[in-house]
Amino acid sequence: MSENKNIAPGTAGGKHISGTPATTETIERAAPGLLLNSIDRRIVKVRPMSTPIDQLTRCAGSRRASAMTVEYYSVDTKVTETRLAKDFTDTVGVNRGDDIYSYVIHTEADSIFDISETILVPAVKGNGGPLVLYVTARPQDGGVEVVPLNGVAGSGIGSHDNLIPEMPRGISLVRMGRAATELDVQTAQFSAMPRKASNNCQIFKMQVEQSTLAKIAGKEVGWSFSDQEEAAIIDMRLGMEKNFLFGHRTVLFDNVKNENVYFTGGIWNQAARDVELSLDSLTEADLVGLCSAAFTGNNGSKRKILIAGTALMEALSRLQYSKVVSAGETRVKWGIEFKEIVSNFGTLYVLHSEVFDQCGHSCDGFILDPNYMTKYVHVPFQAEKLDLRASGQRNTDAVVLTEASCLVLRYPNAHIRVLGS
Repeated sequence: MSENKNIAPGTAGGKHISGTPATTETIERAAPGLLLNSIDRRIVKVRPMSTPIDQLTRCAGSRRASAMTVEYYSVDTKVTETRLAKDFTDTVGVNRGDDIYSYVIHTEADSIFDISETILVPAVKGNGGPLVLYVTARPQDGGVEVVPLNGVAGSGIGSHDNLIPEMPRGISLVRMGRAATELDVQTAQFSAMPRKASNNCQIFKMQVEQSTLAKIAGKEVGWSFSDQEEAAIIDMRLGMEKNFLFGHRTVLFDNVKNENVYFTGGIWNQAARDVELSLDSLTEADLVGLCSAAFTGNNGSKRKILIAGTALMEALSRLQYSKVVSAGETRVKWGIEFKEIVSNFGTLYVLHSEVFDQCGHSCDGFILDPNYMTKYVHVPFQAEKLDLRASGQRNTDAVVLTEASCLVLRYPNAHIRVLGS
């Protein structure tokens, strides 16, 4: 390819087009890759229902990765509930003055409580409702020092009107909000420490020996693909879909090529929770429990996606729905047609995926919160032309499609593996 005289160098190493319109050909010569964003916008038009994970990531956008290995941080939320670690039998407490009595309770997670926080004990009756405690100190030898806000009256020697009744080990304690005085300026410090994780970008490739694929660079509106080219694209996306879901993260040294091969880890193994379902006896109550698990205790979105294998989809389709859980509405998002399951906890967008069947997960599914999934791209999807005629290999023009990318779940608790049996 001869040098274009209309492309001039810039002072800082850039290139400038002068004396000619900025065509796709001159742009590609001056700035290779500049037109590649249009590729993603067109790829999503090719069978979006077959590859929902890949479809979501291309519609939602991605982040650039500077290396093949991506390191990221997943921020969790502070635990809000724990249990009593020891039986509580102190029916007197320590008099702190002004008829205020303090007690030390021992929990399974003392560290989640800070001074000035309040604690609800749902299963213990206090004066006027469930018992509420106020944290006044964290003793050096363990436990949490608390004052009851609505304690009960005692009847023994030394008893008073604001004591904590006996509480058995294992009883639930719920961390609530802080309570400060009017003159308080500071409170106990709070810092969320993110958890570091990593994944590998995998280099996905597909070669199509048909020169018309160069139209992908934006010379025409739409694809104008032949059947062969469309089949190559969908095959590549299906392979990526399987790796994005069920891939295993590792690095392998190829002795023949004398290079490292990077393999990406799938989001199936990144999720933090499992829910088991018996498909033969699946009931509406089971579905309510699934929705409860999906939308509570994880601070995720109230709209999530359930990608289901064939057996799980059949079981869901056999259910008789009521006013508590409704189904049947169709919604199109990201170019994908979903069926809605609406519950009092949140809405699931349900989609059948044959990829689950092909990977041995016909009975299973995956609840995905798209707001907490990120795609990292080291090499954006691009088409590179090969001149096989000039190299003396074949009398064809070939195009190699390449992308190096991976998916990560930034908040693992917001996603669930659904295990059917």
